[in-house]
Amino acid sequence: MTAEAERVLETLVAEHGRTFAEEAGIRLQNTPQPLYRTLVMACLLSARIRGSVALATSRALHEAGLRDPRRMADAGRQERVDALGRGGYRRYDERTATQLGDGAELLLTRWGGDLRRMREAAGGDPAELRGLLREIPGLGPAGVDIFLREVQRVWPEVSPHLDAKALQGAARLGLPERPDRLVELAGDTEPAVLAAALVRAALDRAVVEDCLRQTRKPRSRAG
Repeated sequence: MTAEAERVLETLVAEHGRTFAEEAGIRLQNTPQPLYRTLVMACLLSARIRGSVALATSRALHEAGLRDPRRMADAGRQERVDALGRGGYRRYDERTATQLGDGAELLLTRWGGDLRRMREAAGGDPAELRGLLREIPGLGPAGVDIFLREVQRVWPEVSPHLDAKALQGAARLGLPERPDRLVELAGDTEPAVLAAALVRAALDRAVVEDCLRQTRKPRSRAG
């Protein structure tokens, strides 16, 4: 089982091991702007809307200049609605535009617009950090998980973060549903990359079928 599980994970990561931040065009670093853009992306992805639309909208907000809390807060509500619409995020545009404005104001007032200050206040305690993140308008439990899955790349104290959605992907692939075991089987794969690949398996059955088909192909014999 171990060798087969390792092959499944190797195939999954090779084909689908791209973080959602990367797909949204975010070069994630432990600096204010990319952290904020990742937070906004997490808010968008947590709504009941296609992931591709949420990622396109994340890029549209960036292109509109709404890439940090100050610019987001200073933008008029209609400006935010328009940017959301350009990304295709129309179903929740009015509510989301309000939440993005309120969230930006909270970040500016309490954390000086810098999520690293929130991280520092949490003192390395993931549960405390989770509670602080939940105070941001529009960021529910699913959004917090998305954010932590991504930022574990630069905030090692929350790594490995393989949430329920990632473990759902593991179950679909017939893999162990224990984070520590998955990390062990994945070898040198970054937990953020592993988590993103597993989430894609949870979201798209075709990913699972393709991965298992490739893994189970008979290997050709030399000679």
